[in-house]
Amino acid sequence: MTDPKVYLLDGGSLVIDRSQVFWHHDIGTPVRFPVYSVLVEHKDGLLMYDTGYDLEHTQRVLPFELPEQTPEQSIPAQLELCGYKPEDVDIVINSHFHFDHVGGNKYLKNARVLVHKEELRHARVPEPFERLGYSDLSFDYEGVKYEMISGDHEIVPGIWIYETPGHTAGHYSLFVEMQNEKSMLFCGDAAYTYESIEREVIGGFHLDPVDSVDSLRRLRYLARAKNADLYPSHEMEPFLTWKKAPEYYGGN
Repeated sequence: MTDPKVYLLDGGSLVIDRSQVFWHHDIGTPVRFPVYSVLVEHKDGLLMYDTGYDLEHTQRVLPFELPEQTPEQSIPAQLELCGYKPEDVDIVINSHFHFDHVGGNKYLKNARVLVHKEELRHARVPEPFERLGYSDLSFDYEGVKYEMISGDHEIVPGIWIYETPGHTAGHYSLFVEMQNEKSMLFCGDAAYTYESIEREVIGGFHLDPVDSVDSLRRLRYLARAKNADLYPSHEMEPFLTWKKAPEYYGGN
């Protein structure tokens, strides 16, 4: 059986205060973190998990995040590295709808978008402390093809999204099952760093800190149970060693 191909798409980087990476556990110093998407080439379709941030929006609304993104790090350019065009993507899954995870959705208008019911509701009418997080609503364009879901969901055989709330109401992590290599579990913002997972230290911008800790524990359990490597969202050093498009994992 051939494994799916998994491409990591480099979408540039942003800066966040370290006190938000390790909420209530560390002092504030700037931390630059990677922003990346996951493209999965499966026999039953082409899937994308997260689509990074829109440079123009971020420079205008969140300039303090100090965005660094070259034209080659846009979603169309990253897809081209993998031999695809935006219209080739069949399914989009966003871990959640914060601005740094949805910026490229607008390019993928042929895709159906899997949406947690609670996430869409909160993005459209955010809590006061979530307004900047949900500031880019370009993902909610006219004619978008939503598929409303909740709970754990198998998208195609061997590709699951697991509900990991806390950072937001409808947060999802992505699991890609492999037979010939190590399976892969992408945390999204449910886990910012490996240290977060081990020490159960959540990040900032949360709807529910208790759910966040439960989600960290769930990710750790899933990794053990499914023999999967964990991929957090906000840690630059390991990201630099991971294969990035046009290289890929799987495909064997």
